[in-house]
Amino acid sequence: METTERHTPDILNCLANLSSDEVFTSPELANQMLDLLPQELFSSPKTTFLDPCCKSGVFLREIAKRLLKGLETQIPDLQKRIDHIMNKQLFGIALTRLTAEMGRRTLYCAKKADGEYSVATCFKNEQGNLRYLHCEHSWKNGKCSRCGANRAQYDRVATIENYAYPFIHKNLNEIFKNMQFDVIIGNPPYQLDDGGNSASSKPIYHLFVEQALKLNPNYLCMIIPARWYAGGKGLDDFRDKMLKDRHIAYLIDYANSADCFSGVIIAGGVCYFLWDRKHNDDCLVANNKSNSQGPYIKRKLSAYNFFVRDNKAVDIIEKIRKVENKYLDSIVLSRNCFSLPSNERGIIERNGNLVLLSSDGYSYIPRTAISDRNGILNKYKVIITYAMSGGNKPSADGKYQIISSLLVLNPKQVCTETYLVLNTFDKRQEADNMCSYVKTKFFRFLLLQALSSIHITKSTFLFVPLQDFSHSWTDEMLYKKYDLSKDEIAFIESMIRPME
Repeated sequence: METTERHTPDILNCLANLSSDEVFTSPELANQMLDLLPQELFSSPKTTFLDPCCKSGVFLREIAKRLLKGLETQIPDLQKRIDHIMNKQLFGIALTRLTAEMGRRTLYCAKKADGEYSVATCFKNEQGNLRYLHCEHSWKNGKCSRCGANRAQYDRVATIENYAYPFIHKNLNEIFKNMQFDVIIGNPPYQLDDGGNSASSKPIYHLFVEQALKLNPNYLCMIIPARWYAGGKGLDDFRDKMLKDRHIAYLIDYANSADCFSGVIIAGGVCYFLWDRKHNDDCLVANNKSNSQGPYIKRKLSAYNFFVRDNKAVDIIEKIRKVENKYLDSIVLSRNCFSLPSNERGIIERNGNLVLLSSDGYSYIPRTAISDRNGILNKYKVIITYAMSGGNKPSADGKYQIISSLLVLNPKQVCTETYLVLNTFDKRQEADNMCSYVKTKFFRFLLLQALSSIHITKSTFLFVPLQDFSHSWTDEMLYKKYDLSKDEIAFIESMIRPME
């Protein structure tokens, strides 16, 4: 009689493939993060673990597996071992009511920790040690003073989830009284709508990291978006603290979030790190691409104002820095230099008006409607779009284009803040020569090293050296000028697409 094997997928793997609004952690990823911890922690009956942003319960489940094995000789009786682990070692704070129930089913194998089907027999309440506490936002001037949520969006009736996450809205003693945790680990929520233009969102993952550090754990391990590498939108202080923190022992980077969360695209990628209280040294950094992790390289995180994510790129940047001291961030103009918002469309009549370029194309605008604070109106202006091509994610071939629009504006031509002015010239030929430089893979590779969101700003050109624009440029000329090796050239070519 023939038998056929039935494939029973792990439900936590299924949840890990949901949309970017609900990024669940797969068991494989959870275990990669747990592997960073000293493994003797799982052989001690005194080690305490907290997941402060519990969704599926995957971290607590995988920790429980390791403890069950690590404590087998110390607590031989299986039920006593389970009860000890569940009651004394594993703790979680759920993000919502739904994830609280989901997490308990994962950890206790039952909706209620004290139910008849629960694997633990030590609890006298249905929440056990995986708890959810309903919280309210602290509204001030239309925003939550704790997380920045928009009141119009999140001030809801009690029957609808308001996403006031307990870990950053409550004192932990209200949930677990006088608890000290050895390890805090998790995958926090990434952002909330802040009520800005075009449904903009405010990052909140850094609030979970900062709150966790306030609890003085021995170890902190979290997976978060990599946008903090370059700061911006409430992340500048967090970036500075992280780059200067000598307790960060490991940092594993995913430039393409789909390599970490299958099918999920998060602009700028993601990373996870291990913060170790006893560590006081440089950080071991690894790059993970297409499910293949590169070697760990020991690096000083604060070597630059922005964190350069790719280990191979650091060698190229350092080689350039040995011969250059002027970079494009000193030339690029600040955004919106004509004081024209992105939704400005101008008028259709010329009548002596200036030519206006917006995202809809060309129109006209009166001279009195613009500001020329930099005195560039009568110059040739090299401009690019403010937003990255492809939204800071690679194309199907794994390469980036980065710049989606490159133009030269003539004298008497202006643009909205959709565009960024890179440089200005008195001669058209010099402007064209700069365009030849911008088109090179060398230029766009160096720009990419400071980009961790979809926005290109003046400060992100800090690694791009300034050139002589009396002549045009090619990649071959630049590779030769900076004496790049064949491997370094191949690395750049492997990452950057030809300019369309």
